[in-house]
Amino acid sequence: MVLEVKDIDNIMQRFAPTVLKEDYDNVGLMVGDKEAQVTKILIALDCTMDVICEAVDRGCNFILTHHPLLFVKPKIITKDTLVGKKIIELIKNGINVYSSHTNLDSVQGGLNDIATEILGFCKYKIIEPSKNFNSTEGYAGIGRLVVLDEPIRLEELCENVKKAYNAEFIRYVGDHNNLIKTIAIINGSGEDYFDESMKLGADCIITGDTKYHHVSDLSEENIALIDAGHFATECIPFKIFGEKLKKQLIENGYDNEVIFSRNTFDPYKFR
Repeated sequence: MVLEVKDIDNIMQRFAPTVLKEDYDNVGLMVGDKEAQVTKILIALDCTMDVICEAVDRGCNFILTHHPLLFVKPKIITKDTLVGKKIIELIKNGINVYSSHTNLDSVQGGLNDIATEILGFCKYKIIEPSKNFNSTEGYAGIGRLVVLDEPIRLEELCENVKKAYNAEFIRYVGDHNNLIKTIAIINGSGEDYFDESMKLGADCIITGDTKYHHVSDLSEENIALIDAGHFATECIPFKIFGEKLKKQLIENGYDNEVIFSRNTFDPYKFR
């Protein structure tokens, strides 16, 4: 059966409806033609130039990213800007780009749930329920809160996070011997949800992209923090979602190859 861009859009809309995105976000088809036939699908966190070149080399004309290529509306599309170069290269090679970001974070079975389950937690609730979705129709929102039956030492939790997310290193705040009972988990950058996490009783927050002053405040509040990095908290969850998409395509009668990018890597280097 022939797979078209609009078919993937329909699948993504059923799984992570656009209505679930945060107000500041931009999701959906970024570049392309909904009527175009799809060859192979390349999964990547970001649509970098390396990812675009990889798509060309591997015969993929559809790139699914987590982070939107067009987060901010460009004023011009020329080779004088990085975004312009990407768009021109994509159009020249007939490559479609689709992004599913905060809507995929928010939805049941999405990245927040996957990130939490990777850590071994199966019982959790939403930290901030979605304002853009009727809660009686489903389960959606940013962040997950876990209340443990038995407390865990912060040192052990740090090691679990590092191993589960395959993180090269983590940063943490708090006494490594402290016992943790209630954990807030926000994949990617979670600082906007610190206050709500604390209101819900979190004594440890697991996220990425934290800044000094916010972390200093947490320390004074005696709230532990584990910063595993933006990339680490999303890379494996997004790969797992890619497998879900592949399964759904097969169930729908499509046999298109779904490939995870070799050029999806943490831009930071560590010494």
